Amino acid sequence: MDKRLLAILRCPVTHKELSLARSGTLKEVNEAIDAGRLSNRDGRVLDARLAEALVTDDGKMLYPVTDGIPVLLEGESVSMEQLG
Repeated sequence: MDKRLLAILRCPVTHKELSLARSGTLKEVNEAIDAGRLSNRDGRVLDARLAEALVTDDGKMLYPVTDGIPVLLEGESVSMEQLG
């Protein structure tokens, strides 16, 4: 993902800064997806592993990145509290 784009992107819900999810976070998220226990804000259970994602600077919200394009829709966001 282009670092210039990443520098200006913000969470559409909280307006917090976003950063690329680290490999450990992606691993944990993908394990939850594989187990069928992760859903987005719209209530849809995620069924496809994520290659990339953006996380708010407080680590509470995650947004998928599909084909290099951040999906910054409120309904597509994932609460990271589901992992705890």
